[in-house]
Formats: sequence, structure tokens, C-alpha cells
Amino acid sequence: MVTPPPDPYGDLFIYYLKGCLASDSAIADRSFIGNWEEDGYSFLFFKRSSLQIIESLTSQQPHLKLLDKFQMSYEQWQGGPVLPIQIGRIHVIPPWLKTSTHMDCLPEQTDRDEKKPIEILLDPGVVFGTGTHPTTRHCIEAIQMLASRTSIGTAIDIGTGTGLLAIAAVKLGCKRALAIDLNHLAVRTAAENIHLNRLEEKVLAVQGSADIFVDLPSDLVISNIHYDVMKRLLKRDRKWSAKYAILSGLLRSQATKVEVLMKQVPITLLEKWETNGTWYSYLGRISNGLQ
Repeated sequence: MVTPPPDPYGDLFIYYLKGCLASDSAIADRSFIGNWEEDGYSFLFFKRSSLQIIESLTSQQPHLKLLDKFQMSYEQWQGGPVLPIQIGRIHVIPPWLKTSTHMDCLPEQTDRDEKKPIEILLDPGVVFGTGTHPTTRHCIEAIQMLASRTSIGTAIDIGTGTGLLAIAAVKLGCKRALAIDLNHLAVRTAAENIHLNRLEEKVLAVQGSADIFVDLPSDLVISNIHYDVMKRLLKRDRKWSAKYAILSGLLRSQATKVEVLMKQVPITLLEKWETNGTWYSYLGRISNGLQ
């Protein structure tokens, strides 16, 4: 058995800080991977121990405080090995495994086959969204189902993470897609994956709030997001401007509440997915959307 090539990250050195770096902060160290900021806290990721860099940052920016530091493997951070996976026609492949023996299990692609497999190269970096989570799989299945029934001209992927769902939508025939995330590291990671798949002319990664972008006219809104954000979007007075919606990322108790809120938009349920009675996703047609 041939051992697959290792991921390019190895061990991660993670520094958890209270506070956000100044906007003009620049970490030029080659081992620096990125900075995840959320709710006034920062997670700085490096490929090697970088405590001196952190100490320099906290001395120059007194509002920053180092709360904790961690060292773990890339697999531990991602919750398991990052390997090629298949979801219907979509085959998600880490670029460092593109030529490995893991590819032997994928069907051969032929131009004559209308149902040929579709490859997506995906380097998640330290952002979550490899395609292994049940709700991500639900979303890709929902996009495939919708694309087989109707033409999708434009799509908006809210909470894009790695950009996987926006890329999948375009690979399945959507002409243009916006990949939206509030987190700048997610946007950067999505942009890198868009470049990996040579889709810069069709997919644009943008940092911004879901509340703003859900108002844009589109054929499809994909929202695999936190329940609190989805609840806020569904409760707004403004009408959604899309024709279809994929709502995902929901636990059972949250899904029951979302089904009620969908009727208020109104969104007509077309298909429902659930995994182990825990994770739920929906595909629906928006009655007040652009027709």
C-alpha cells in the first residue's frame, strides 16, 4: 500500500488572543497561516512555534492579551484526515492528494458522459468546510437536485467558509456565484480555492454581512449558517429576492423552528434532508422571489 503524501500543514501552532489585531498589522513570517477573528477574539495560526512574534504583537498593541496557546496536528484541527470525498457527481479533492493513489477510486471522466464526475480542488487551510459534514453534503445534494430541474443563473453562498458550495454551484452549471463570509480568513481561503479551480471569472469571494447580500436578486441563496443568523434573516420584514433557497446547518430543535419561519417568508418546501435525526437541511422555492 502506497502512503499518501502528507498535508502541507503538519503541526499547527495556534495562539488564542483577546482582542483583534490593528488593521495595519502585518505578520511577514513565512510560517504564518492566517488569523481567524470572531466576537472580539483572535486565533493566529502558524506552522511552527511563534511565541516571540505573539509577544511582540501584544507589546506593540496593549489591547491584545494572549489567553492560551495550542499545538496540534492538522488532522486534529480538522477533526480527521482531509481526504477525497464523493457527493453525487461532485468529487472534492485536496490538491496535495491530486496525484495520489486516493484518486484511483474516482470514476474516469469522459466528455461523452453527461453525468461525468466533477472535480473540485479544495484546500481548506484552517477554515472548516471540507465537505465531510452532513449539512455540507446535504447542500451539495440540494444544488445538484435543483440544477437537474432548472437553470441556475446566479447564486449567493452565505457563510461560504472554504467556498466549496459556491464553487460546486458553478461547476454544476450556475453562471455566476457570490461567496460571502463575515470572516476575512474564510474569504481569503475561498478566494484561493476559486483560483485553484480557475473560476475567478465566475465566482467572487466577498467579505460582508448576510443581511446585506440576501437582498440581492438571485436564482439561489445557499445558507449553511448558524441558526441565530438564519432566524434573523427569516424574520426580517424585507422579502427575499431569490427564487430558491437552501437552508442548512440546523440541529433538530432548530429545524422545527425554521420550518415554521419558512412559511412566513413564504418558502415552499421542495425537499428535506436529515442525517441520524440530528442534522437537517431544506430546499425550497421562495414565493415572493423574483420570477
